[in-house]
Amino acid sequence: MTSLDSGFQRGRQWLRAHPLACDGALAFAVLACMITASFADPHGSRNGPTFGDRTPDVSSVLLMVLGAAALVLRRRDPLAVLAFTGGVTLAELITDNSPAPVTMSAVIALYTVAARTDRPTTWRVGLVTMAVLTCGAMLFGPTPWYAQENLGIFAWTGMAAAAGDAVRSRRAFVDAIRERAERAERTRDEEARRRVAEERLRIARDLHDVVAHHIALVNVQAGVAAHVMDKRPDQAKEALAHVRNASRSALNELRATVGLLRQSGDPEAPTEPAPGLTVLDELLATFRHAGLPVELARATDDAALPAAVDLAAYRIIQEALTNVQKHAGPGAKAEVSVVRVGRTVEITVLDNGVPQQAAPDDGTGGHGLIGMRERVSALGGTLTAAPRYGGGFRVQAIMPVTARTGEDA
Repeated sequence: MTSLDSGFQRGRQWLRAHPLACDGALAFAVLACMITASFADPHGSRNGPTFGDRTPDVSSVLLMVLGAAALVLRRRDPLAVLAFTGGVTLAELITDNSPAPVTMSAVIALYTVAARTDRPTTWRVGLVTMAVLTCGAMLFGPTPWYAQENLGIFAWTGMAAAAGDAVRSRRAFVDAIRERAERAERTRDEEARRRVAEERLRIARDLHDVVAHHIALVNVQAGVAAHVMDKRPDQAKEALAHVRNASRSALNELRATVGLLRQSGDPEAPTEPAPGLTVLDELLATFRHAGLPVELARATDDAALPAAVDLAAYRIIQEALTNVQKHAGPGAKAEVSVVRVGRTVEITVLDNGVPQQAAPDDGTGGHGLIGMRERVSALGGTLTAAPRYGGGFRVQAIMPVTARTGEDA
């Protein structure tokens, strides 16, 4: 059964690759059927048609050959082939008292027109063909106008038009399904690539926040240790201890972030939960140890924030304070406020550093501002970052408590 099906599929593919050979075989089959039917007399006896009682004329054979030969070109110009075969059929009906079944070639040509054109063209051409051939048979045929042969021409041409239209409709339906499936496949691939890009961007933001914060602390404490190493070794040891703690925290957070990239079969490694506002005091303590005075003001209820909002708030404060430490200059102070108002939470970081040029609010600043803005936008919030009047900088993020994913505290 499998070999038979594979052979049938190969035959279909060969016919599709050689349409002219297929049409030639069809024309030969139609010619054989017409010549065979021309020897049958539908009125031979009372018992029905008889075979071999009549012989077609030479002119009839010539018209049958011409009508069948025209079918070889039915795919190239179906309307012209229909007009030619219709003319040949009409000539046979008018000139012969016992017409041969040349109508068969016109029926095949009409089917081709219906299968390869649109429905309005099929209706117009089909009605004209049915009317012309049926009227020709009724007016010029040897039988009365109501004879079944005349009604048979009407029926055969009508069925040819209907069958061709049905084939065209089914072909269009199959093509539409195939196109829809291909489009769905492309959309699925694009969606997968988009999700991968979003995940890579999220991991890049996390890595940037972790590395920028802890490396800035390490840099400051290492500078302090180098400055007081000779005169105040106890303070140098304390600074080096902060360096060790900051580097350990950086390694732990990097391990937790990179752990997301593990495959299912990889050995497990110890991971830590994502940071949030519950460990905000520890984060601020690291900046205070690094020499940046930070004050905290909180006005929130006891309800926990969604995980995505909690992490975004922590990272925004971390990145904003890191920028203060790097760019605000010596003697700068920072203020952090976390306020929950209704269904939103407001994160504000202020500093009184040296005046600096306004950071554009269109996302063209550094990677830190871009990362903060992307985090807030992903949750449906807004972020503003601009210099303060009289010096310093202000970063404010307003995020909905209900995340876009539907997570709600």
